[in-house]
Amino acid sequence: MKKIITSAVIPCLLFIGGCEKDTTLIIKDVPVIISKTVSFSGDIVPIFSQSCSLSGCHGAGGHVPNLVADNAYVSLISGNFIDITTPENSKLYQILTGKLTPVMPMGVPNNPSNINGLVLAWIKQGAKKN
Repeated sequence: MKKIITSAVIPCLLFIGGCEKDTTLIIKDVPVIISKTVSFSGDIVPIFSQSCSLSGCHGAGGHVPNLVADNAYVSLISGNFIDITTPENSKLYQILTGKLTPVMPMGVPNNPSNINGLVLAWIKQGAKKN
């Protein structure tokens, strides 16, 4: 009886031990739930200042939209980057989540979902200049 159990268990252990994980599932489209009022000046502009409105990127004289603090709101609204009717279709949100390329912020391989969540919440809350 011991021989039969040993004969069955050892191959199973070898099989399981030989398995290795080569793919990680990343759920990219699940935004963080934001339950507070998102402030454009307090929450969104600091993201732009840290990651976007850098020299050669979305600063003055750089790529559209201009995301320098004083110009960001007008540039996003007038450039049709925001869709308050269907926030998930906003060009800004789609670029952040990789649905449009190039994925932003540039050089950040996996944009933290808290940034995506904040931007989406801000748009859903009416994309106010608050």
